[in-house]
Amino acid sequence: MGKPYVSLAVQLLICCALMVPVSAQSVAAAPSPSSPAPATRNFTWDVEYIMWAPDCHQSVMIGINGEFPGPTISANAGDLIRVEVTNSLHTEGVVIHWHGIRQIGTPWADGTASISQCPINSGERFTYEFIADKPGTFFYHGHFGMQRAAGLYGSLIVNGTEQQPEPFAAEYDGELNMLLSDWYHENVYAQAAGLDGKDKHWEWVGEPQTILINGRGQFGCSLGITGDRRACDRRKRDALCKEGDKSERCELIRRSECGPFCERSQCSPVVFDVDPGKTYRLRIASTTSLSALNVQVQGHKLTVVEADGNFVAPFDVDDIDIYSGETYSVLLTTDQRASSSSYWISVGVRGRRPKTPPALAILNYTNSKPGRSSWPASVPPATPAWDNVTRSKEFTYRIKARDGTPTPAAAAVDRRITMLNTQDWVQGHVKWAINHVTLSLPATPYLGAYFYGIEDIAFDSSGESPDGYDRRYDIKKPPGAQAPAARVPTTASDRVFRIAHGAVVDVVLQNANALEEDVSESHPWHLHGHDFWVLGYGDGVYDHARDSRKLDTATPPLRNTVVLFPHGWTVLRFVADNPGVWAFHCHIEPHLHLGMGVIFAEGMEKLRELNVPREAITCGEAKTASLSLAPAVAPSRP
Repeated sequence: MGKPYVSLAVQLLICCALMVPVSAQSVAAAPSPSSPAPATRNFTWDVEYIMWAPDCHQSVMIGINGEFPGPTISANAGDLIRVEVTNSLHTEGVVIHWHGIRQIGTPWADGTASISQCPINSGERFTYEFIADKPGTFFYHGHFGMQRAAGLYGSLIVNGTEQQPEPFAAEYDGELNMLLSDWYHENVYAQAAGLDGKDKHWEWVGEPQTILINGRGQFGCSLGITGDRRACDRRKRDALCKEGDKSERCELIRRSECGPFCERSQCSPVVFDVDPGKTYRLRIASTTSLSALNVQVQGHKLTVVEADGNFVAPFDVDDIDIYSGETYSVLLTTDQRASSSSYWISVGVRGRRPKTPPALAILNYTNSKPGRSSWPASVPPATPAWDNVTRSKEFTYRIKARDGTPTPAAAAVDRRITMLNTQDWVQGHVKWAINHVTLSLPATPYLGAYFYGIEDIAFDSSGESPDGYDRRYDIKKPPGAQAPAARVPTTASDRVFRIAHGAVVDVVLQNANALEEDVSESHPWHLHGHDFWVLGYGDGVYDHARDSRKLDTATPPLRNTVVLFPHGWTVLRFVADNPGVWAFHCHIEPHLHLGMGVIFAEGMEKLRELNVPREAITCGEAKTASLSLAPAVAPSRP
């Protein structure tokens, strides 16, 4: 990519206005935001390989400006965010997806390789420019290969303003930010090679070694009192580098050598400093590659107020479940009067038999003296049983829209797409598939193909992806055990769903058995370019005549990520009012790598009205097309 494309601020602001809706790393609470006029937020990033020890085990990772996680972007609703990204990865391209940002009028800035843009080649740079169109808790991550699992991610916080207030803004005194992820010691290139292996060479990634909180965890030992030898050993720190030692020896030792207790360690635990008698907004986002998680704060109730950047009817819980791609805001009041001044925050695995121990952080009452933490003397609270799906459903079903949230379009649904989620073998490779089709992305970004009118040569545009499946398929059986009449071979395709501008679309996600007997996994599905209404959930096979009466069109929450439970169904609705080519996929990184996604080409008749920068879409077949076909509106330059 060449010179970065910029200068859309006025156009995008108008567009969005018309749219409808350190021994430990100490984290002091941020004050509640003010409401200045919209501004331009400029960032310059260098994406590069780094050596890091996020769980006291040193590995090669992908960092930004030499750090992991990447820098936190903080903006106000209505601000223009401009991020110049230089790719300093010597062996691969890169893109950045702004998870939860709808990219109204800027579909090329969505950051999805082969879908919305060309990868940024090694040594080149590209500038993302988009409006933070509404307040909420978001994040960003790599969307090329499995770069999210390599550490390419960070937080994106959009504050409310007087023009776009958050209804609970007056209810808290400060903010805390918690970014959750899982971490493998085997690098993503080895993981991808195993997933791409044929026949006996296929290899699953397995369970992660560590859960990270704000990029920090501890492998092989526990910070809490365990009563066994798994407790982390403080003597290791003392033997290598005594507290306060400024000697050359101490300065030069690797930050992974002395475990979580060294002052400079990259794996020291996160400490959230809080004042007693206050209420805090705890923003929680999950960037995990595989794991569904549960979060609880010892001795404290949590009030859920936001989900995926949308306001929800407040409700109190002891803990929350969070799936990959989801974000929440919860209100936490520091109301404990016990002798202890610090409390464990436990983060455990849900939905999979956990080989990964819970992660721990510390909530530290400081009386306005940040950093003076004492470690909790109690045993960390145990997170719920990993296989208690009923508990997960109960939490999820409680999430309802707050009063004032837009409700689903009253007009008749224009299109209903049912998506059967299956796992199967395709020419010797294990794949995930939707309606027996596994997604295979083309070399030319779909957005570029449609913009230049070359879809006939850029990908298979001879038809659409299938919008349903044979109802004789038994969702309780693996593909190989299906009756002959229901057995449909799984194939690979790069076809899309063509959606007319303004159409009201219902999507029925139908889960089924995987390749192994009696195994059906939870899948968090994420839609780019939109929020959607979650109309309902259920067990077994969705039957529209029977189950449509159960759907909630009065108080459905708006989300951008939704869970599909094992052997169950989930129904969502969105309005196709944002022209672009948008991915809809399982947010589990290896599942997406194995083809678990679809593409919505939405409002393509409106695409050439947009000011699409050529450098975002000119690769593959578009290289030749761009020489003879000018954009509908010539891009301006700063």
